[in-house]
Amino acid sequence: MTDLVASALRPQHPVPRSLSELAREFDLELRGDIDGLEVTGVSLSSATVQPGDLYVGVPGRRSHGAAYAAAAAEAGAVAVLTDDAGATLAAESGLPVLVTPDARAALGAVAAWIYRTDEFAATLFAVTGTNGKTSVVYLLFAILRQLGVVAGLTSTAERRIGDEAVTSSLTTPEASELHALLARMREAEVRAVGIEVSAQALTRHRVDGLVFDVAGFTNLSHDHLDDYENMDEYFRSKLELFQPDRSRRGVVTVDSAWGRRVVDECRIPVTTLTTRATEEADWRMTVLEERASYTEFLLEGPENKRLQTRVPLLGWYMAANAALAIVMLVESGYDLEAIAHTLDRDGGIQAYVPGRAERISGEHGPLVYIDYGHSPDAFLNTLEAVRAVAEGRVIMVFGADGDRDTTKRADMGAIAARGADVVVVTDFHPRYEDPAAIRATLLAAAREAVPDGEFHEVPDPRAAFRMALSLAKEGDVILYAGPGHEDYHEVAGVKIPYSAREDSRQALREAGWLS
Repeated sequence: MTDLVASALRPQHPVPRSLSELAREFDLELRGDIDGLEVTGVSLSSATVQPGDLYVGVPGRRSHGAAYAAAAAEAGAVAVLTDDAGATLAAESGLPVLVTPDARAALGAVAAWIYRTDEFAATLFAVTGTNGKTSVVYLLFAILRQLGVVAGLTSTAERRIGDEAVTSSLTTPEASELHALLARMREAEVRAVGIEVSAQALTRHRVDGLVFDVAGFTNLSHDHLDDYENMDEYFRSKLELFQPDRSRRGVVTVDSAWGRRVVDECRIPVTTLTTRATEEADWRMTVLEERASYTEFLLEGPENKRLQTRVPLLGWYMAANAALAIVMLVESGYDLEAIAHTLDRDGGIQAYVPGRAERISGEHGPLVYIDYGHSPDAFLNTLEAVRAVAEGRVIMVFGADGDRDTTKRADMGAIAARGADVVVVTDFHPRYEDPAAIRATLLAAAREAVPDGEFHEVPDPRAAFRMALSLAKEGDVILYAGPGHEDYHEVAGVKIPYSAREDSRQALREAGWLS
């Protein structure tokens, strides 16, 4: 794999566009002279401005982005797009200012126009839901590559163009970055792109300017209630993806009432998928075999269509994610028989999903999985999956996000206590909260759920994992939930370097379980 520098996420050969045409196209108010000026890119941050950029200033939590227009000008920006309040702040920068009532709402369409992403002929896949989005995007990418298709993706973990990748900072990039990425993919002759679409991406205009060929829905469960007033509001943010101005077709997993609501309330053609024998759906996934290193499944659809394959990942829910990816491909026009032939030739789906039930351990000693799950439903599903392959005890290490949805913490503690034989509570991104208070909430819920359970409190995550490892024997399973692919530990605004995957491997080597 080749790592790209951040600037390579933009097109390498941008085609300049006239600022005067931009102003006319979007009926923007002009303050200053733009005659003869051309723009080649868009930036929402003064720190990422490149010469020729349109700098977009929007209100932030602490300040207005337009206040940094002078820094953007120094970096080479040719103009500023902002609102009325921002125009006043940007005046001293010396740059011409284009004014619109809501610059963030305009950003997607403006970026699409500048980067000409409406000329991109690739098939666009969107995946939304509480859990499984990243996995489905990677599974789409893997199957497409096996089919010989040049593919790209953008996910919580990384942005990827073929074999090249950069680490992600947001689940879904801001519209300016997303359209630049797609323009770069067009240059690389990418033919299909999987995009992980969060609820926040929809409500904060990050995917504006795009119409997806197929949108997939995984599930909906308790999460992000710090951003949304209740589950109904959270659901409606997801439902927006299944409207004609966002997507042409949908594939919806209907294992829950939320999935059925998507089907009932969407305004695009949808195909349904279920993993339950009692549920009615167009497609059905049945798990045939669960092993520590793979899950084999059968997918059955209309007109007696069938595909049997395996995914090199743990758990029934990973098979469900793979099934969703396959049905999305079929709905976009790929032939199921061709997919089945390719997967049979290759011995299954050849996918790697960073930090999602990722096995860290070797052939000997306890099985160790690192997972990104940090919601009650994710805990429930992953614990069920590791229990299915455990010969001995299940030991779980986890913490909870600081400054995020606090209402899910009690459920997380209770589910961990019921699903694991041993629970080790540690710190996980306490941010500006008191980490001891977060741990106390988790432990109180665990003890209430299982009064005679075995619980340990180890604040330092390195020590916490080593405590779990000291309690484990051959045949036991350790599930370290939360950090997944991430490479930092955030405390009081400081991101301290820490990779659970690398540290766990080191601990296994120290214990003699890994060479």
